[in-house]
Amino acid sequence: MKTRRADFSGTAPDKMPLDATHSFRIKAIGIVGAGAMGVGIAQVAAIAGYDVLLFDQRPGAAEQACESVLQRLDRRVRQGRLSEDDRATISAHLKAQDDLADLAPCDLIVEAIVEDLDIKRDLFAALATMTGPETILVSNTSSLPIGAIAAGNPLAERVAGLHFFNPVPVMKLVEVIPGPDTRIDVVACLMDFARTLGHTPVQVRDTPGFLVNYGGRAFLTEGLALLQDCVAEPTQIDAVMRDCWGFSMGPFELMDLTGTDINLAVTEFIHHSSFGDPRLRSTFRHRYQFQTGHLGRKTGRGYYDYSDGATRPSPDTKVDALPARAIYLADSVDVETADLVASRAQILQQDDGECAILAAPLGEDCSAFCARTGLDPHRVVALDTTGSLATRVTLMAAPGVRSDIRDSVVAIFAQDRQVTLIADSPGFIGQRIVAMIANLGCEMSQRQLARPGDIDTAMRLGLNYPRGPLELADVLGADAVFTILGEVQRLTGDDRYRPCSWLRRRVQLGLPIRQPD
Repeated sequence: MKTRRADFSGTAPDKMPLDATHSFRIKAIGIVGAGAMGVGIAQVAAIAGYDVLLFDQRPGAAEQACESVLQRLDRRVRQGRLSEDDRATISAHLKAQDDLADLAPCDLIVEAIVEDLDIKRDLFAALATMTGPETILVSNTSSLPIGAIAAGNPLAERVAGLHFFNPVPVMKLVEVIPGPDTRIDVVACLMDFARTLGHTPVQVRDTPGFLVNYGGRAFLTEGLALLQDCVAEPTQIDAVMRDCWGFSMGPFELMDLTGTDINLAVTEFIHHSSFGDPRLRSTFRHRYQFQTGHLGRKTGRGYYDYSDGATRPSPDTKVDALPARAIYLADSVDVETADLVASRAQILQQDDGECAILAAPLGEDCSAFCARTGLDPHRVVALDTTGSLATRVTLMAAPGVRSDIRDSVVAIFAQDRQVTLIADSPGFIGQRIVAMIANLGCEMSQRQLARPGDIDTAMRLGLNYPRGPLELADVLGADAVFTILGEVQRLTGDDRYRPCSWLRRRVQLGLPIRQPD
């Protein structure tokens, strides 16, 4: 009977059988490449009880890598997190090899070398000539197509992607990526193998950037778009996403941590591989940071200055003004926000022609809101009510707003909260970024890159998001996401903000965002 293949060129992850089984018995793991990823994979595999053979073509590199793993184990022993006996057992499972052929007896061989397609193909061709009839070959590539790596390889049905995240012992996600010829039982085996390491596997379609790197573009590139539009400074954008939306880092903090050389290369690769999809487009400033060598923490300067004694600019808006005594609330302000304001100022039942006016537009900027409603743009200040208002609020106003009115509204909220005042922007900061994350999550669902639930899991584990993209759509409301994107697209004329068809259909029909086709 012919063995079934995953054929991800035509079969999506959510069509794959959940009960797929396999007869593989993985005991020995071969790892090619003793860099950070190879070492991390070797460590978790040895701890899980597998025999690990580590090879690197650089003389002495495999031995040094094994020694670094043992040093980490020694640190855990000193901390009381590992016994001496367990340390000795793990050490016995880990061996450096001098020749690639020494990996021939392994049941699973993991490639973790340079991101170069031709070099990877040559390696897999060499492995195909020396391994056994049931050996599985996997690549830890973060971006190169698995189908391209396996093309022409006689063992293509046993070649797949097994993408770990750095640092491997800490990041518990593994993307399992079949190529067009990969057998289903191979996929099932790799899913089980990842679980034995204490990791969470997610089946992913073979596509540029796979799941996490593709989905992560929205957070970074929309932050960059806001910076390019001079809506806010990096420190303001980061503060809003941390305080109002629960992200552990804002987009600029994250780019400085990973390094602009890394995140620019990934962004350009995915944008180019997607034939210029504007939803994946970055900005001039992104490339400029690379060109100037301001790569982030690794160079001491990125979007922030990391030199000794440097201080980060404050995201908070300070005004020398008294809080407005009376304020008129536009119809867009919800009851909860009205209650918040009522505890600080008198709420007028009608506009007296002189008072401050508080609005809460969805997707619009303050200028468009005033033009549509006929409210006086010189007295309207807009508040983003979509995220948490517990510690920080985001305000904006149209060009020409009276400064005394604007400052008196800032002062209302500054009594017990941090205030970030930004330039007039369709969708503020949080609405735009969160809507773009949710929209790209819907696009991943539409393209069947993974099961909807797995998309959320992968983005939480792989990027440390507080919620996955579809979960964010639920929090904000799918109809609100659809409205925000439509308004921003209309006001900017930029197809970057076009709502995904997956999102549109479910909003129009009143269906849950995870409703399958």
